[in-house]
This record gives sequence, structure tokens and C-alpha cells, in this order.
Amino acid sequence: MNVLSRFKDIKHFILDVDGVLTDGTLLLQSDGELARTMHTRDGYAMQLAIKKGYEIVIITGGDNPTVKSRLQKLGLKHLYSGVQDKLAVLESIADQVDLSKSIYMGDDMPDYHVMQKVALPCCPADACNEIKEIAHYVSPVIGGKGCVRDVIEKVLKLNDDWQ
Repeated sequence: MNVLSRFKDIKHFILDVDGVLTDGTLLLQSDGELARTMHTRDGYAMQLAIKKGYEIVIITGGDNPTVKSRLQKLGLKHLYSGVQDKLAVLESIADQVDLSKSIYMGDDMPDYHVMQKVALPCCPADACNEIKEIAHYVSPVIGGKGCVRDVIEKVLKLNDDWQ
């Protein structure tokens, strides 16, 4: 079975934030806050997927209130932030999220074990080498520049849900 055909069965998108929804850059502000940027195309794809009945889950080590606010405004309800053990969180929600119909997109070593538990582990083009080695799909797009849109768009198009 080729990778593209596996996109059709996906119902859940589980995503990291830093390095996936952002480019991993932290802007150090004088007030001590850390700022990040996100791509509007990723946001469009996420809100469309939610409207079409797909689940989006965020599991991130970061705990930035601005990031949480942005994701909630897009309609995300499943947001786990400040996570030390991503695998434990994934296992705790496995009764709500069918891992056999899930993508996990991560970019660095904290995502390694989680990616091995889902049907379709994915990563951005600029993920670390260990993550690229276990990913079944490496997006041609780098983190924070539309890699999430890339995978969501593939799933939605295969299921005639893209607009």
C-alpha cells in the first residue's frame, strides 16, 4: 500500500506546535515573553478540517497562552500544553482518538515514540534526521510554513472534503 492511499483513512490529526505549526524560532521580547509565528494556510486547513468533522489534537511541550488562544479561535478543543511526556498523553486519549486512523506530525526527538503509535507518522521537511527516518511521509514544506496544510489538504482532497 502506498503512502498516498493511507491518507484516505485518516480521521484525526495529532500535531506538535514548535517546529510544526511554527518554524521553531522564538522571538525573545524585552518583557520576557516568547513570541512565535504561525502560517495562515495551516490555520485555514485546520478550521476546515474541524468543520468537516475531523478531529485535531495538539500535544506540545510549550505552554504559551497566545498560541493556545490562536488554536482555540480556529476551533480546536483538544489542546494539551506544557506536556512533559507526549506518549503518556497520547495513551490517555487513545479511547477517544482512533490511532489506526490518525496522523501525528512532529519534528524532533520528543515526538519520536508518539509517532510510532499512529497509522501515519509525518514530519516537516526540516525535521531532525531521526524523525525523518521513522516518518512514513515527509512533507516537502518546512515547519511553520504550511506543512500542516500539506497533510490536511491531502486527506481532505482524497475524501472530497476540500474547498
